Amino acid sequence: MKTFGMLAFAVAMVLGASLAGADEPAAAQDPASSQEPAPASEPGEEAIAAAASAGPGPGYRDLRRITLLQGDAAAGKAKSELCAACHGAAGISIAPNFPNLAGQRADYLYWELVEYQSGAMPESAMTPLAASLGDQDMRDLALYYASLPAGRALAQEEAPAPDAALLERGRQLFMEGEPGKGLPPCQGCHGADAGGHPLASRVDREGHAPWAAYPALRGQNAIYLQLRLNAFRTGQLHHSTNDFVMAGVGQRLDDDSISALSAWLAAQGP
Repeated sequence: MKTFGMLAFAVAMVLGASLAGADEPAAAQDPASSQEPAPASEPGEEAIAAAASAGPGPGYRDLRRITLLQGDAAAGKAKSELCAACHGAAGISIAPNFPNLAGQRADYLYWELVEYQSGAMPESAMTPLAASLGDQDMRDLALYYASLPAGRALAQEEAPAPDAALLERGRQLFMEGEPGKGLPPCQGCHGADAGGHPLASRVDREGHAPWAAYPALRGQNAIYLQLRLNAFRTGQLHHSTNDFVMAGVGQRLDDDSISALSAWLAAQGP
């Protein structure tokens, strides 16, 4: 079971190695680093084929080679008024199809904004908003929302508890995966507590933070999680190493599995 626990990470290391030269925003990429990462152990031909079927898109970003985010959270607060219209004044979304931002990993938030600004994301209300942001704005906003205490909307807290069998199925998928389908456990990248990778703050010998951009998932809105997993399953997101891994995972998820995972994650307290 440990092999499946690290499957997603191994796929990213093997398949992303040839993509290290992809374009990155200069402020976030170490320009002095040109050495390729050491090859990871083979995760198996089936896993490689599944992830490769997603295919890299133009402007592919290698999120294993980012540096830890720097910025000004206080400045981010001053820039957050427009964000609050959808994501709430305290980073808790006003509608279940929008993500909660409070307490999310700063590096993840920053690189999501970069994806929106570059046009890599499907067209949405975020597209014109991100287009108006400078790089420093995105850094400051990401650090500000990461500094806020995680929480859930009142409607989410008061919602009836999902079916116990559905929650157990979601817990099982997150913690153990489904080896028969080649589905790795989600905790391999998102941590056993669904709070993000446990090594998110660790840098390698080249100064990169290969695990920093994996998001926390616990307490997130179930409907938002369903939308996001479906986007991976249908190949709408394919512009980074994280997208590459999740596309392979999404292809192995059916509707029931997505519902179960989303319900279980949403039920976890912040």
